[in-house]
Amino acid sequence: MSFWNSAIGAMIGFTIGGPIGALVGGVIGAKFGKKKGSFSFSSNQKNQVAFFAALFACLAKLAKADGRVSKEEVQAVDRIIKERFKFDSDQRKFAIQIFNRAKDDANSYEDYAYQLSDLLKANKNALLVFYELLFELAMADGVLHEKEQELLRRTTYIFKIDPGIFENLKSQFVDSKVNPYAVLGVTKSMDFEEIKRVYRRKRKEFHPDTLISKGLPEELIERAKEKFIEIQEAYEAIERERKQ
Repeated sequence: MSFWNSAIGAMIGFTIGGPIGALVGGVIGAKFGKKKGSFSFSSNQKNQVAFFAALFACLAKLAKADGRVSKEEVQAVDRIIKERFKFDSDQRKFAIQIFNRAKDDANSYEDYAYQLSDLLKANKNALLVFYELLFELAMADGVLHEKEQELLRRTTYIFKIDPGIFENLKSQFVDSKVNPYAVLGVTKSMDFEEIKRVYRRKRKEFHPDTLISKGLPEELIERAKEKFIEIQEAYEAIERERKQ
């Protein structure tokens, strides 16, 4: 984890403030002490800490949305930690502590989601990656429960992202169908030149170098690369269709 070098995680927690800062301070701050000190952090450092803390907090709230945290959901979180992020033992411990603390704390899912949306308002692509990880966990037990659907739909408005992404991801996870138009955020009624302009813009936005420069945690760059490929494949599918 890029911010995991010493007490930096705890100190950044205090500078973030709000429910995310309190959560980070509660988990890491106890280990390093609770003195703020005279620290200065870049917005990227703050965003990376906020991203991971909010991610595992929201995963915890989402997992409990149907009343209980299932064994499959716990396994899915552990899989995300080990396979998606490849955390070492200390990082894994941090993520699990965040998850467990947030699961039963007094803050709501919306409390964490709204603060993250505000912190990352200049980086919508990071919020899209975040949203897809939430969807991945919600489908861990093979069923998208009603309360999970409600939270995921609400999140598109909290993050101010295209509400259509919910149906797109639902079709991928539930129906195992990929709609190339939905992946690009376009419609069949649009002419090909307009679709091409959207494709070029999204290709640039989701290029790994662009996301790194905007502070997306390095552990999520692999997911960004996957998204980049999905955009490319969706465009090529539409291009083939239009040439028929």
